[in-house]
Amino acid sequence: MSINRKILTLDEFTIQQLRNFPHATGELSSLLRDLGLAAKRVNVEVNKAGLVDILGDAGTVNIQGEDVKKLDVFANNQFMKVLQHGVSCAGIASEEMDDFVAFDDEISKKAKYVVMFDPLDGSGNIDVNISIGTIFSVYRRVSERGTLCTKEDFLQSGINQVAAGYMVYGSSTMMVYATRRGVNGFTLDPSIGEFCLSHPDIQCLPDGNIYSVNHGNFFRYEKGVQEYITECQKKDKSNGGPYTQRYIGSMVADVHRSLIKGGIFMYPGTTDKPNGKLRLCYECNPFAFIVEVAGGKATNGMIRILDIQPNDLHQRVPLFIGSSNMMKELEEFHKPQKELAV
Repeated sequence: MSINRKILTLDEFTIQQLRNFPHATGELSSLLRDLGLAAKRVNVEVNKAGLVDILGDAGTVNIQGEDVKKLDVFANNQFMKVLQHGVSCAGIASEEMDDFVAFDDEISKKAKYVVMFDPLDGSGNIDVNISIGTIFSVYRRVSERGTLCTKEDFLQSGINQVAAGYMVYGSSTMMVYATRRGVNGFTLDPSIGEFCLSHPDIQCLPDGNIYSVNHGNFFRYEKGVQEYITECQKKDKSNGGPYTQRYIGSMVADVHRSLIKGGIFMYPGTTDKPNGKLRLCYECNPFAFIVEVAGGKATNGMIRILDIQPNDLHQRVPLFIGSSNMMKELEEFHKPQKELAV
């Protein structure tokens, strides 16, 4: 069997990047490879979920008040164990856990980074075989190395992220991650069990023709959002259209499509849930970092997502994210609300 050596594996790519920075310690590269390993383990179980007893509810409720799926628990355990057994992570915080976990061993206490993750985003779609995913973000700890990490290490604004990424478990399994140097996507080659570079230097197109939003909540959105959605529906060839609505209900899949093809994803607040449903630390910050590095934008409708200072590990915020020109168009409809807030 011939091997195409022009295609880099995740390990080869991270090592190649490391060579470009002689003074780098290699801890971040090691951490990203650990995350890739955990993703491969989760992918195996996702692919056979219908054949074993890991579909459906686990019979518990997470801190968000949502039913926990059995595969959620498995994914959470895999990511936590892999990161704990590595050498680059001082502690983790997960959407599925009430509080952060500081790893209490000498190697972990000396580690430079902490990791936050949503182990299985879109898990409500598990039972109907729709794409789901994992979202993660990496921060350089602010506490003293050699000691246990603290809550302050995790309650940092998104602009402080060192890296962020996600995995999509779909028709193919992908890992996409961003550092300040760029966004790169890797597709899992099942024949060799390795993530291989398939989408180098991803750029979010400035324009798109797809908008993603739960239209069923239309009359519970604020006026500016309603007006923008209506404008999207009016688009034709004479004014930049036509626009098409696509909404999967799995954030990883929806934002991944916008990143690759151009588009906008919206999860606004509603009259009954003004802060929306998405978590700032586990979902919005990592995706905002990725999309901004790729050239897009992300806001809560008023301010940039990455500038928000979190005050709780499970804080929720509205989210608007995607192609820069579509985001500018949205902001025109939010402008009256901004001026009113000022």
